[in-house]
Formats: sequence, C-alpha cells, structure tokens
Amino acid sequence: MVIEGSVANGVEVRLDPGVSVEQIKVGTFITIQGTGNRFFGVVTDVGLGSTDPRLKYTPLPVDDSFVLQALQGTIAFGTVSILPQLTMPDVLGDDLRPAAAKSIPSHFSRSFIASQQDVEMVFGGEADGNFWIGSPLDMETKLCLDLGELVKRSMGVFGKSGTGKTFLTRLLLAGILQSGQSSSLIFDMHSEYGWQGQDTDKGVTVKGLKQLFGAKVSTFTLDEEHSRRRGLSTDETVQLGFNHIEPQDIELLRESLNLSEVAASAAYNLREKYGEESWLEEFLAAGRGGSLLELAEELQVNAGALRALYNRMGRFTRHGFMVEHSRVDTASRIIEHLERGQHVVLEFGRYGDDEAAYILVSNLLTRRIHRKYVEAKESAVGGAGKEPRPLVIVIEEAHKFLSPSVASQTIFGIIARELRKYNVTLMVIDQRPSGIDSEVLSQVGTRFSCLLDNERDIDAVLSGTPGSRALRSVLSRLESKQQALVFGHALPLPVVVRIREYGPKFYETIQGGGDSEEEKKRKVEELFGG
Repeated sequence: MVIEGSVANGVEVRLDPGVSVEQIKVGTFITIQGTGNRFFGVVTDVGLGSTDPRLKYTPLPVDDSFVLQALQGTIAFGTVSILPQLTMPDVLGDDLRPAAAKSIPSHFSRSFIASQQDVEMVFGGEADGNFWIGSPLDMETKLCLDLGELVKRSMGVFGKSGTGKTFLTRLLLAGILQSGQSSSLIFDMHSEYGWQGQDTDKGVTVKGLKQLFGAKVSTFTLDEEHSRRRGLSTDETVQLGFNHIEPQDIELLRESLNLSEVAASAAYNLREKYGEESWLEEFLAAGRGGSLLELAEELQVNAGALRALYNRMGRFTRHGFMVEHSRVDTASRIIEHLERGQHVVLEFGRYGDDEAAYILVSNLLTRRIHRKYVEAKESAVGGAGKEPRPLVIVIEEAHKFLSPSVASQTIFGIIARELRKYNVTLMVIDQRPSGIDSEVLSQVGTRFSCLLDNERDIDAVLSGTPGSRALRSVLSRLESKQQALVFGHALPLPVVVRIREYGPKFYETIQGGGDSEEEKKRKVEELFGG
C-alpha cells in the first residue's frame, strides 16, 4: 500500500508481508487503485525499511526462522518506489483513454502488478496496426509501438558498444518498412542493413532488409567490388564528383581530417575564386602544379593551412567513388526510388572504416536531398505539386555530425530542429550521446537507450525528460543485451523493453520474409541428404 510520495518524485509503496522484494524488479509496470482514480506507473527503485531503527545495529539470531518470520512484514518490510504517470479508465472497453497523471494516489491505496489488459490499454496492440517491438520485464505481453507517431519526429538509438543497437535499429526499420508510414534512407557504414548482417555473438548471419522485403528495398553502393566479392548484386553504384562538394562539407570534416579553422575556412575563399562547381577540382590541380604558395598569397590565406587542406582533400582522389566531375545526380536518383515508396540502403563497403568518407558522403547527399524536399514541400503548399513522401534518414556515429561545434552548420542539425517541417526526420545511432549538441538532442522525439555506463551519456539521454531522476536508476540497471529503456513522443510513458528476437521467427512475420521454397528445399536436402 502507498505510504508516502509526491508528484515530482513518485510514491513509496510498502509491500505486503507475503511479498518479497526479490520478486519486484526495477522497470516493472504497476497499477495503483486510488480513491477516485486508477494509476499506471513503473517501478523505479526497490528498498528495505523498518519501523525500529535498532534493527540496523542489533544482531538478530539468523538461524531462528520463527523470529525472522515474525519480524518480516511487520518490523522489517520491503518498499517499492513507483512513478505514476497515467490515470486509467476503471472499466476496460470505456471510450476514455489513459491520460497523464496530474496527481498521486492517496495514502493506503493498493498496488498491483499490471495485467496484460492494462499494458494493451496503454500501449495498444498489433490489432490496432501497431508494431510489436518486445515485451515488458517479466511479462509475455506484446508491447507495441505506434509507428505513425514514431516517424513524426526524429528518434535516437543509444547504447554502449555491444549492447545490440544494430539489431534494435534493424528491427525498427523493418517495422517502418512493413507499416508503409514513410520511406527510409540508411547510410549503412558497415553493410549491416542491406542484404545481410552479422550476429557476432552467435557467429551467424542474419537477414537484412533486402532479403526480407525484396523490391521494396533498393541497395546503392560506393564499393561495387566489395558487393561482388560478397556475391551480391546492387541496384546502383554511386559516384560523386568534386563538383558536388561544398565548403560546408569541409567544415564538418575539420575534426576527422584534423584541419585548423583557417584551413577549413579557406574553402570559402577558393569557391569565391574558382566558382561553385569547380573550386575543389581547380584547387587540387593547382596543388599538383606546385602553385599553392602563389595561391595562398593571392587569397591572403596562411600557406601552411592551404597546404594542409590540399593534403587532406587529396586523399579523396584515391577513393574509387570520387571522380573529378560527375554529371550524375545521385541525390535525384535516390529520391526517385524514395518517391516510388521504396527504401534505400547506401552501403559503404571498404570505405565504411574511413570516418571522413562516411561523413562526407552522408552530409553531401543529405544536404542535396533535403534541398529537393524543401522545394517539393514549398511547391505542394503553393498548389503546384504533391507532398513529398515522409522520409527517415538513418545515420550512425551521430555525434560526428551533431557535436556542439558543428551542429548549427550541418544539414543534420537543421533537420533535427525543423521537426518534420519538410517531411524529413532522423534516426540517429550513437554510443556517445553526450557528444551530441544538447539542443539537437532535445528535438529527438523518441529515444531507445540500451545500457549506458558513462554518467555524462546517461545525463544526455535523459535530459529534458520528466522524472529523469527516477529513470536514471532504471537505465543504469539494464542488462547488457536485448534490453532498452524506451521513452518519448511515440509512447505514453517510459518502458523497459525486452527486445524481441531478430531471427527466423521474426522473418516469418514479414510477408515474404521467411525462407523461399528453394531455400527450404536446400535445407531439407542438407539435413536429410538427397
């Protein structure tokens, strides 16, 4: 029963004598029957209490079971801290929906473990068109997400290395594809989302989005040779020209390329001299011709800084996907696929380990795609065209794009702050959320946080979240695999989820996602011979 509490900190519940604290876990859903309302909340802490302070200092005969049994539940008892966040209709089936709790239950109110019906009333079910992402702790109930609400704002997947961020991301993307709520553009750093990915713990491969959804997914690649070695065919091979690179891209690459502010700013001087289309091509030609010193004097730029810029940018000439001048507009080709309702996975192949290449390509293409979305949206508002299809752009190592020093300048920072103004949102994946600008992070509507053990990262993920103090203990106690704290715009309250398995059983839930008849036949022959 409830013994004390406040709206800000939640309520404390004293356990009945027959209930052991060992049965209650942080993150468990609880309902509390108040005098006039029924509350729905989550356990944020479990503790021990006593009515006699001497119990703490006076040794007890631990081998006397009669004495211990007499004390348990009376003088010594268990307590549970609960954060009530919703008020619930008293009768299932009422048209009333759960609403945000603006009060707390009164003294002596009784509390109970939430039932499956309670959970479905709060989060909805698959029958309502929602996506099953996993189960609450110690429950087999399907916990579902409203994907329509999820894609309305940017989202983030966080967690330290090895906690299952990639599997969770793949699961969310499969849900978005299945729902048809939006298209997605995935900048696939390590080729994990297209045809297949790796389960390093089990040492097996898992199906990627292309295997599950077939023609709904288009795969682009920067490294055709890498795809060929894996025995995979791609829809298009990407080539980018130096004429596509803008000075803003150089600003974003400062940290990765170890450029000074002077060197990065020199790109603007070069554009002014040579023009928007040819500034980088002409600059590299000048460097090869040995005239950098004269160029530095002409532009009134430090010669050492200009030399550093030349050396760093020269490395991109060795990348097979870069050419001096490209007439192919890759951004337009990607948009054509997106407008057809397809989803695009851009695989980086061997270039995925090159941080600068990943940042350059992702920023360059996103900026051009966003520009076209702005034009399409404005035309639609003016009655001269149709609304662009909603788009979720997926980036890994998000702090490289959204750090405080560059977030205000990058296209990703702009998209995050626009809140889907032009039908574009982000899915950011990162193991260091503290490296992301706080203003940008505040615009991430729904957050999926696997285990984090760095205090700054925990503070960053929970920043701006009601009840963040109580949620800290929940987040720090997650298991290292297959658990996540999910909270924000797409959910009525924070919840610890045991993420469902991404494997054969999941494939069967995707139309056409199971093994083909040929694959089934091959497995039978492999098992029984023939």
